[in-house]
Amino acid sequence: METILIVDDEKNYLLVLETLLTDVGYEVLTCDNANEALEVTTSHDLDLVITDMRMPGVDGMEFLAQLRGRQPEIPVIMMTAYATVEKAVEAMKRGAFDYITKPFKNEELILTIRKALEMHRLKRENRFLSQELQERFKFGNIVGKSKVMRQVYEIIEKVAQTRASVLITGESGTGKELIARAIHFSSPRSDKPFVSVNCSALPETLLESELFGHERGAFTGAVTRRKGRFELAHNGTLFLDEVGDMSPALQVKLLRVLQELRFERVGGTTTLQVDARLVAASNRDLKREVELGRFREDLYYRLKVVHISVPPLRERRDDIPILVHHFLRKVAKANGLPVKNLSHEALKHLYQYDWVGNVRELENVIERAVILCDGGEIRPQDLPEELFQKRLPGITGKESEEALSGPEMAGAGDLLPYLGLNARQVKAINFIRKNGYITNDYYIQINQISDRHARRDLSQLVEMEIVARVGGGRSTRYVLK
Repeated sequence: METILIVDDEKNYLLVLETLLTDVGYEVLTCDNANEALEVTTSHDLDLVITDMRMPGVDGMEFLAQLRGRQPEIPVIMMTAYATVEKAVEAMKRGAFDYITKPFKNEELILTIRKALEMHRLKRENRFLSQELQERFKFGNIVGKSKVMRQVYEIIEKVAQTRASVLITGESGTGKELIARAIHFSSPRSDKPFVSVNCSALPETLLESELFGHERGAFTGAVTRRKGRFELAHNGTLFLDEVGDMSPALQVKLLRVLQELRFERVGGTTTLQVDARLVAASNRDLKREVELGRFREDLYYRLKVVHISVPPLRERRDDIPILVHHFLRKVAKANGLPVKNLSHEALKHLYQYDWVGNVRELENVIERAVILCDGGEIRPQDLPEELFQKRLPGITGKESEEALSGPEMAGAGDLLPYLGLNARQVKAINFIRKNGYITNDYYIQINQISDRHARRDLSQLVEMEIVARVGGGRSTRYVLK
């Protein structure tokens, strides 16, 4: 429900407008002077202000200027008599959305209000989206080509087009929020807000306010009205991270919202309706939590319409080389450094390590190594000491050596960009080194494979940013990046 503030020293107009707009479905606040109105703008979460131009004391023009200095995004509609239309036009030049003349037609006013509110909604959504522009979370941002990850991609692709609730489980650091964002940005809601809340980061009272919002004075410190994350995620996606840490009382309220799509702000009595797609995540075994009586069974099944289990890094060791390659480029770009390579010996230690922190820990290790490494190649001595103290259970040094130097991997001494590739791709890399480029026909000839397989291998090299495609058609060439 949108909240509109009306400011006019003529109390008859306040009464008429309040009745009209309340009947239409808006929440209306009124003030008969600009000073009081300015206080209201700081204590309430407003969507629109309608103010008279001529008022005793601080007039509409000065009120507009002060409001613009405090909250420039709130649209303002000026009310004016015919004699002051020129000033109203001047006010629009100073940032007012529009003006209406007294006396006005109800239909004209409501149409102007709807246009202003739509503009405000678009601005608010653009603010959310602008936070994602630097790194939109589509499939390309989830790195991995192992069998278990391909299965995850398939589920994301299917569920993204629906509005079904999704439960994502997995150990800390496996990338559960990446999966949630991939679902959102692959869905019809991709141009709407993606709003996330970490349920374990806030105590129960603050988490309830964070989710549902609160009215002014609802509790100590609630000096202003605030919209909750459910309202902000309207028509978009709400991501509840670590939902297993939510208290029993909040579980009940969350269940009600999922069932009815309705809720009240903390301290409020007005029931609000919301359309937000819910994606939840937990590093706990929620089924076990249900058995122990710590998580509601009905809520568990409401959240788990579709379940995605994100595998830990130790269960998809084949993805380590491609993940490292991705992080090397990402860290170098973020810090303005040249892209560094990883020696074969250093990769062996990464392969053997027991990644308790999963992909997040691997990224941190690579970032540290890139920043502290003196040369252009990261060697074992550039890695943190703990990597040499823990090895993946059941994986011996001999086994990891065989895995990293077998027919599907590059030979010892080759740098990271050529690790994790099949033998055909390694042969092609060496061909490009010698001849400067390779074509699809050359790839077929040196590897004795079909045209379809050649195109697939070369496309993979392009996606991994190891080679670049130059030209088009049969004259297409592939060169090292």
